[in-house]
Amino acid sequence: MEQMSIELIAALIAVAISVISMIIAFVAIVRYKTVYRQYDMFMRGRDAESLEDLILDEKERIDKLEAEDIANKEVMRAMNRNIRASYQKMGIVHYDAFEGMGGKISFAMALLDYTNSGLIINCMHGANGCFLYVKDVEAGATDVQLGTEEKGALERALGYVKD
Repeated sequence: MEQMSIELIAALIAVAISVISMIIAFVAIVRYKTVYRQYDMFMRGRDAESLEDLILDEKERIDKLEAEDIANKEVMRAMNRNIRASYQKMGIVHYDAFEGMGGKISFAMALLDYTNSGLIINCMHGANGCFLYVKDVEAGATDVQLGTEEKGALERALGYVKD
């Protein structure tokens, strides 16, 4: 009797393992079909386009974008060079060059680039005419002596004096 019950238990375990195996196989088949359908749709592509055509089109698009990127970087470098060379700092001082002869219509103006190089324009206006002087500035300094107004304009352009 005992022998028979061990055989019966072994048979039941074998049946249970078989049923579990069949369930696992069924789930695997269902998942396989789902994955296969997704794979088939992916391989077909849109409008009967093949995967190879899709990859080649994307590579061509990436190549174009890389070429545009290189061109854009060169344009940005040129713009940066132009910006550094342009006058981007300015200081101006208004003053009365000839006291009592027309008010504060005379001025000294400093125009500097990124490297603090540029020029100082001094325009002295009086009853007898207008006198204009230009002085070069290199790295924030000049070789010639500056007047009080010219120094003030240069200091404003350099950011030493705020308006």
